Amino acid sequence: MPYPEKMLNDGESVTVDLHPHWWFFAEPVVVLLGAIAIGIVVLVGTADGSDVRNWLGLVSLALIVISAIWLIARYLQWGTTNFVVTNDRVIFRSGVIAKHGIEIPLERVNNVMISQRILERIMSTGDLMIESGGEDGQQRFTDIREPDRVKNLIHAMINENERNAFRGTDGGGFMVSGSDVASQLEKLEGMRDRGTLSPDEFEAQKRRLLGG
Repeated sequence: MPYPEKMLNDGESVTVDLHPHWWFFAEPVVVLLGAIAIGIVVLVGTADGSDVRNWLGLVSLALIVISAIWLIARYLQWGTTNFVVTNDRVIFRSGVIAKHGIEIPLERVNNVMISQRILERIMSTGDLMIESGGEDGQQRFTDIREPDRVKNLIHAMINENERNAFRGTDGGGFMVSGSDVASQLEKLEGMRDRGTLSPDEFEAQKRRLLGG
């Protein structure tokens, strides 16, 4: 199901709303297929009515039932897990009955990284690591669809928010606090490095910040 709109703040809009990649089902599906294969081998390869066949048949049936329950539980988990990027924050929400989640304001995001093994690259899935200024430091989100695209989108949203903040201040300047010049300079440099500010805009705001 999609992320509930009632959980959004005023003026907040969803840019990306993802359930985990279908690779999320790989383990229970492999186990289920293996259990079915074992059941077929038992039926074909052992004599009718033998104790061995009966015992192995019960074991294979139990494996099929357990793996089917695992697959159903994984599906319920998949349907209630959302990785959401809005114009204000990154949200992760999961849980069939009891819900748990993480929210990271975009203004606190310091870095976004991806991790993909070879098979995950082929499947267009992988892990996303977000470093933030919060207490947890770094958060890892697994089985993200097209993590490269999501990473680029998060950076684009951060740049857009910073650009809007830059345009929204008096005289087109950068909103600063006079008591924290060093951190504001660092933020200006980050905006320049990401391309949010041009070199000329950076120099102009730097001079304004330093009182030149």
